[in-house]
Amino acid sequence: MSFILWCWHKVFGFVFGPDNAISWILGIVFLTFTVRGILFKPFVKQVRSMKKMQDFAPEVKKLQKKYANDRQKQATEMRKLQQEHGVNPLGSCLPMLLQIPVFIGLNWVLRNFQEGRPSNYFFDAAEVDSYVNAKLFGINIGDAINHFGFAGQSSEWHWEVAPLAIPLMIIAAIATHLTARHSVARQNPASASQQTAMMNNLTLYIFPFGVLIFGAFFPIGLLIYWLANNGWTLGQQRFVYGRIDREEEQKKLEDKEKRDNLAPKPGQKPKKPQPGQKPDPQKKQASKGAAGSADSTDTGTDNEAGSGTESGSESGKVSAQSSTGSANGSGGSQKSGGTKGGSSAKGGAWAKNGGNKQRPSGQGKKSKGGKRR
Repeated sequence: MSFILWCWHKVFGFVFGPDNAISWILGIVFLTFTVRGILFKPFVKQVRSMKKMQDFAPEVKKLQKKYANDRQKQATEMRKLQQEHGVNPLGSCLPMLLQIPVFIGLNWVLRNFQEGRPSNYFFDAAEVDSYVNAKLFGINIGDAINHFGFAGQSSEWHWEVAPLAIPLMIIAAIATHLTARHSVARQNPASASQQTAMMNNLTLYIFPFGVLIFGAFFPIGLLIYWLANNGWTLGQQRFVYGRIDREEEQKKLEDKEKRDNLAPKPGQKPKKPQPGQKPDPQKKQASKGAAGSADSTDTGTDNEAGSGTESGSESGKVSAQSSTGSANGSGGSQKSGGTKGGSSAKGGAWAKNGGNKQRPSGQGKKSKGGKRR
């Protein structure tokens, strides 16, 4: 922590001067941004892991209900479920756990800036004096309302620090609440549990309230770190959550495009209508026409054996059959050429059956389209 702070103080000290409080404040702020930038990738993994855990939360509840009386079996099945979904529960806690040593280390470094010290890790005696004497609105950035006897410092109350420390404490508490609120708003209600509700209450209310209480024991520099850390977290959440939302929207569009590609192409044979679905009138008429053509072909074949037909090419056969009927004394007048010979043919058939008005088997009246009725 001291090395990163030393580097940024050198950068801003070159611009504003090494003894300027702005150089130290910007050094602390960019120290925060550097650490959070290093933890950016673990944070993205944390968000994705939490999203996956919310997606299979109903399965977790089923396991908890199924093995309510067997904690060991429940834990075993939970581990199997997490492995199937590629989720590591510790991964969602890693960024938060890594921030704890950062906070403790920076707190130690800032409190060790004391007058008369020969060095403070990477800082030499001149840089220690520069920090001790750096003032913001007339208040030293290394002071706190109460140092609480840390590192040999007195535990007396320094209320002259309060006009700067209290506004920073309030702003830091509000930023902590907004950060937690933005994170809680992303949670899936279906994955809610008693543990989740407890953690939400801690992050939404207990942690911000803790900043208001224990902020009195933080030096000004550490309050600036806390405020910068929460500001970075809030902006990072908006950026990462927005990117994940765009990825999910893009995935939905790709899935929809795949479903559209699987649909029948123009000109393909359509699927059979479902029960209760009305058929297309045009398709129905087309199918009737095809059936009529097939029946007409069959009828023409039968007429070659002795039944009447409407085709002009079959008229010779009809005439022959009609003359046979006339020779037996029962035939009627017939038309030549392409005229209908069905009546004469029927006369010949009746004559062959002894004059009885009875149609022979396999023969009948023709309906429109060539079908026998």
